[in-house]
Amino acid sequence: MRRISRSNALSIAVVGAMLAGTLVTGLFRSDVRINALDVVLPLIASAGVLLRRRYPVATLILVSAAVVIYYPYARLDGPMIVLPFVMLYTAADQGHLIAAIATGASTLLVMGLGETTSDVRHVEDGVFVMIAGWVVAAVAAGGVTRNRRAYMQEAEQRLRELEHSREEEARRRAGEERLRIARELHDVLGHNISMINVQASAALRGIRKRPEDAEAALRTIKDTSKETLRELRTTLGVLRQVDEAAPTAPADSLARVDALVAASGLDVRTELSGPLDEVPTEVDLAATRIIREALTNVTRHSGTGAATVSVASASGEIEIRVDDDGPGAVYTEGSGFGLQGMRERAAALGGTLEAGPRPEGGFRVLARLPLEPVKPS
Repeated sequence: MRRISRSNALSIAVVGAMLAGTLVTGLFRSDVRINALDVVLPLIASAGVLLRRRYPVATLILVSAAVVIYYPYARLDGPMIVLPFVMLYTAADQGHLIAAIATGASTLLVMGLGETTSDVRHVEDGVFVMIAGWVVAAVAAGGVTRNRRAYMQEAEQRLRELEHSREEEARRRAGEERLRIARELHDVLGHNISMINVQASAALRGIRKRPEDAEAALRTIKDTSKETLRELRTTLGVLRQVDEAAPTAPADSLARVDALVAASGLDVRTELSGPLDEVPTEVDLAATRIIREALTNVTRHSGTGAATVSVASASGEIEIRVDDDGPGAVYTEGSGFGLQGMRERAAALGGTLEAGPRPEGGFRVLARLPLEPVKPS
């Protein structure tokens, strides 16, 4: 069953009250001879009130015209005067303010002329002034409710937009966090598993001829796998949002770059210059991750077992260079997740990273990171 809206219920109540008042007036005014206008005009005005939401301007004019004709020429003098106030309010409430003002002024003017030319005085001067005040109040009330509704709609729209922007920001931050975690997992797993693979191959080759080398390789595999599991647990702890105890093993740092390159299984020559013990933490972490990933690429793709790592701190920035002279695969700009991750790490701090073949042969990774990280605009 269809429910009646509040607006329709109000319209029905007003029409019912007006018709009931007209009927009661007719019953108690036996001295008045009723004409057709006493019946037709209230019915026409009632229909206009019931359709006021669908046709606000047209019904406003219709009801106002019915009232203007009713009072000078009808005989019952019923309560039809309340209907134009409802219509004026509705028109102004729905945004037809000019039509409401014009119709209200025209109705008052015609009623005034009708009262002065008619033989019967339906409205006294004081009452006419009061009616004019009601007309102004009805139009003003409709304008106020419309403005308030518009304000509430605008506030709700702004709230929805704010909520949407918050959701977008949350999705953006979640995406950045997923990318950061993916980078960490790639750096940790890619490097360490590559080392395990290299050392395992060395152990297989030397297990019979040079058992002492095989033993050293297996020990490296054990240490590397232990470090991999530790860092993997730390990263997964972030994903689970679990407060875990800080790892006991020291984190990668430029201060421990010798240990970092030693774990790579390569013959690495290091060149360090400038103060490296006061590098900001995020720059220090990014630099060591770039070195680790570059050495992993040397192990995987260069076809050589040697590399040079150069770290220099000067002029407000730190420069990392990793060179090899191997004949292996040559990366193109933007290829590989490792190179992409290194570029993203550098860009996140406002730095740059270049990677490509060297003129004298081999491959070079060159990164420059500011010591005071600046987010790129």
